Order: sequence, then structure tokens, then C-alpha cells
Amino acid sequence: MQLTPRCSRDASATPTSNGWRLMMPAGDASAYRFAQLDDYTGLPRGRFPSRPPLMLRQAQHVALGLRARASSDSVPGTWGFGLWNDPFGLSLGFGGNPFRLPTLPNAVWFFHASEENWLSLHRPSTSLRSAQGSVGNGFLAQAFRSPNIPSPLLALAAIPALPLLATRRTRRWLRGLGSRVVAEDGVRLGVDQTQWHRYRLEWSLTRCAFWVDDARVLETSVSPRPPLGLVIWLDNQFAAFTPEGKIGFGVLKNEAAWLEVEEIVLRST
Repeated sequence: MQLTPRCSRDASATPTSNGWRLMMPAGDASAYRFAQLDDYTGLPRGRFPSRPPLMLRQAQHVALGLRARASSDSVPGTWGFGLWNDPFGLSLGFGGNPFRLPTLPNAVWFFHASEENWLSLHRPSTSLRSAQGSVGNGFLAQAFRSPNIPSPLLALAAIPALPLLATRRTRRWLRGLGSRVVAEDGVRLGVDQTQWHRYRLEWSLTRCAFWVDDARVLETSVSPRPPLGLVIWLDNQFAAFTPEGKIGFGVLKNEAAWLEVEEIVLRST
């Protein structure tokens, strides 16, 4: 497995004895800061390297395992690790990724999203996991599945939808439409993110499952469409499309932060 580091100015992705240390410097809300490892840099989405084997038996899957800890459980922005299709190739306008037209999300990952984020199109619940499997921020085990609509066609379809962003009522209607197109499931995790924990996820064409320290925390039939790429990252970005219809995205002021990962294993079985 070959991982490519990519970082903003003064950020770093430094090899350690058996893993990596990603570091993001302190700064104000005027610049995007990130440190990232991935196995798909330079590839078009159709050639991302991860996909489940042909389903000759139910047990075949892609598995990702690693140990991780973060500098804080309240890092502004996002960090995490898992598999995705890099749907926002424009990085919401803040740079950091090669140019790709945006597409709908397919992902399975462990994901920290600070309180400024709301990354769910489904209705929220007061419980940690809602009946719809919807959680928008916190430290999450999460999966998304979307149809493979070609990016140029999706961009053309988005143009007539722009007037729907004008009012909160129409934005709420648009969220409801999105929830019928994008399937999702997730659970908010109550682990201390500053301590070492072992994380594992399994992805097959019909199922995703997540473990923390050998305890299963989520099993779901929401399974992203292949192919996907491995990503491990830390950044100061946020994005939100709230249940009330509020849309926001940008970058956040942050103190220096880091994410350490080790014993990374990605395999198909």
C-alpha cells in the first residue's frame, strides 16, 4: 500500500516508526490548512484502487484497520480515516485537492466533524443514532451510498436547482429530495479521541461494519458504490446543510492540532 502525503503550507505528514503523524498549524479563519494521506492521488475516480471482490460468498470484503489518536476531541474542522470517492474534488473552493468535478458521495469511514458541521441530509434525532441513521456532527462511524450519476450530468442538473437555494422553505425541500437520493447510516461514538484506540471497518457490496477496540459499534446495509480510495486527513474546513435549511461552508480558526495513526492495514479478503 503506497500512501501519498499532501499538505498545506506549514502543515506536515511525517512518517513515524510504524505509522504517520499529521500536523496542522495554528491559524485564523482566512486560510485552509490540511494534512492528508491517500492512495489515489493523480487517479481519476473510475480508477480508485479499493473495491470489494466479486461476491462469490458473503464474507468477501475490503477491510481497513489502524490505531489512532488525536490531539483533542474538539479540533475545529474535520479529521478521520476511511474509504471514499473524493466527491468534492474542488475542496469546497479552498484548494488542497486536484481538480475533479463534484459528484454524489460514496464513503465508509470514521469521521470527526466539529460542531460547525452538519453532514447529513436526513432528519436528526435526540438519540445518538436516529431511526433514520442520521447524525450530522461529532465523532462518527458513517456510511453513504449514492447513485453513480456522471459528474457533467450532475452539474447540468444542478443549474436549474439553484433558485431552490433562495429561501429556507425551498432549501428544506431540497434537503428532503437529497435524503431520497443519498442513503446514509451512522452512529456517534463516545470514545476518548485523545487516547489510542484500534479502529476497523469492513466493506462489502451489501454491508458495512465498524469496530472500536474489537467492539462492534455499527453494522449497516448502507454500502458505498465502488471504486473508492483510502484517505487519512486533518483539516480546518467545515460544511453544513442543517435541518432548518441553513447552508454554510468555510474554514475555521484553530490551535495547532495533530492526528497520529499507526499499524495501517488495508486488504481484500
